Amino acid sequence: MTAASPQASAAAGRLYWACQVGGWGVYAGSKAWAALFYLHLPWLPTITAALVLHGAALGLTHALRGYVRRRKWGMLPRGRLALRIVLAGLVLGVPFGFATNLTPLAALHDPGILEDGSGLSAGPGVVLLLNTINWALVFMIWLALYFSALAVRQFRAAELRESELARALQLAELRLLKSQLNPHFLFNALNTVRSLIAHDPARAQDAVTRLANTLRYTLSSAREELVSLAQELEIVQDYLDLESLRLEDRLSIDCEVSAEARGVRIPVMLLQTVVENAIKHGIAELPAGGVLRIHGELRDGALILEVENPRPLSPRREVSEGVGLRNAAERLRLLFGERASLDVDLSRPEMATTRVRIPIRA
Repeated sequence: MTAASPQASAAAGRLYWACQVGGWGVYAGSKAWAALFYLHLPWLPTITAALVLHGAALGLTHALRGYVRRRKWGMLPRGRLALRIVLAGLVLGVPFGFATNLTPLAALHDPGILEDGSGLSAGPGVVLLLNTINWALVFMIWLALYFSALAVRQFRAAELRESELARALQLAELRLLKSQLNPHFLFNALNTVRSLIAHDPARAQDAVTRLANTLRYTLSSAREELVSLAQELEIVQDYLDLESLRLEDRLSIDCEVSAEARGVRIPVMLLQTVVENAIKHGIAELPAGGVLRIHGELRDGALILEVENPRPLSPRREVSEGVGLRNAAERLRLLFGERASLDVDLSRPEMATTRVRIPIRA
C-alpha cells in the first residue's frame, strides 16, 4: 500500500479532530440545552456534567480509535465487525450510564418527567438502564460512522492507486515505444552517412554535423513526451537535409505549415517518424524520386498534419505495416486518447498520404 503524503495525513488528522470536537460539542450542547430550558435544572452542575461526560467520551473514543487501528478491525468481515461494534458499545455504555446517573443529566431519561411533567420519577434502575442504552447506542453510532468514513477513504485511496498505476503503465508503454523508435531512426541516419563516406568525404562530414543535431534531439526526447511542432520541424529539416545529401535531386520538399499550427505540442519524434517512413518506403524506392509534401493547419479544434509522397506501384513492403507508424499511432492514443488518430491513405495507386489528427487541449 502506498503511504499517504504528509499533506494528506495532516489534512485527514485535521478533519478527524474537527469531527470529534464538533460532534461531541454539539451533542453535549444539545443535552445541556434540553436540561436547562425544558427541565429547568440548575445551570452550573448541568453544564459541568455535560462538559465532563462528553469530554470523557471524546477522549475515550479517540483511545478506541487507536485500539481498533492496532487490532485492524477495518480488515474484519462485515459480520464480525458489526458484532464487535455492538459489544464495544455495550461495554462502554455501562460506565457512562452509571456516571450519568450521578449527574443532573440523568433526568433527561426519566420517563415520568418526559411523559407528563408531573415530577413522578421512575425507579433508579429504569433510569440507569435508559442512560446505559443511550450511551451504548451513541458509541455504536460513533463506531459505525468511523468505519464508514474509513471505508470511503480506503475506496478513494484505492481509486488513486489505480489511477497512479495506470499512469505508470502508460509511461512505461511510452518509454518502450520510444526505445523501439530511436534505434530505428538512428540506424537509418547512420546508413545515410555511411553511403556518403566512400565517394564524397566532404559531404559526409556535413552529414555527420547534421547527424549530431539529430542525435542531440533524439537523446533529449527521452526526457519529454511533447514538443512544439516548430521544434519537430527543425529536426525534420535536419533529417531531410541529411537525406538530400544521399538522394540529391531525387528528393524535393514542399512544406506548408501555418504559424498557428507550429505552436501546437505534439508527441516528440512523431512527424520525424512519418517523414522518415515516407522517404524510406516511398521516394527512396523510386528511381526518379519525387516530392515530399508536408502540410499542417488547425481545423475543427485539432491539428491536422498531412505528409504526402509518391510510392512504387508494387511496394516491397506495405507502408502501413511499418513499426515506426504503429508505434506513433499507439503513442498518440496513450497521450491524447481516442480522438487522436494516425491513418495512411493508399487509395491512390501512385501516392501515399499519412494524416495525423491531434485534438487541441483547452
